[in-house]
Amino acid sequence: MDSKNKKENCAKAYGSGLPISTKQSIEICSYIRGKNLDKAIKMLQRVLEMKDAVPYTRFNNDIGHKPGIGPGRYPQKSTKDILGLLESVKANALAKGLNTDNLEIVKLIANKASRPWRYGRHRRRKAKRSHVEVVVEEIERKPSKKKTTKPAEKQPEKKVEAKVEVAEVKSESKEIKAEPVKETEPVKEETKVEEKTNEAKKE
Repeated sequence: MDSKNKKENCAKAYGSGLPISTKQSIEICSYIRGKNLDKAIKMLQRVLEMKDAVPYTRFNNDIGHKPGIGPGRYPQKSTKDILGLLESVKANALAKGLNTDNLEIVKLIANKASRPWRYGRHRRRKAKRSHVEVVVEEIERKPSKKKTTKPAEKQPEKKVEAKVEVAEVKSESKEIKAEPVKETEPVKEETKVEEKTNEAKKE
């Protein structure tokens, strides 16, 4: 990307001599660097509400662990100043005509500043001072192309000609023709009695 185009798409804010801890500022910068600007602001607001802790990855000696992140704390003062700096750079981008929804933090650095002496009873002690610089850039988000899965083309079904061999079972047994059974007429009792009388007469 050309430097001219880069300056047109960027906005900057600089906090000089902020009365915050440099070590805490470095941890906060590492926490939100590379994030979307609106998302980073919400993350720091949750830190102020004691809902999310800032993970300490560098200056973590004798730091208590928080659930799920390891060493971490809720630095209130440093978070407030850096949050104000993010709101300032958002206003600068808006004045420049950039789309604030697509701003990404491309540069966020905390450096040591000159530390003046404390006054009064705190003599021989130096105050904490830090320089913080933030640069945001408008990122053009390309519309996400949804991968359309093409329906699987139906392959032509191969017609398997199954040769079915029809086995003709020839029954060797001959057909038995059942003759109709002749019904025998019942013998009348009268004929039986007559036969018996005839036999008696012959005797």
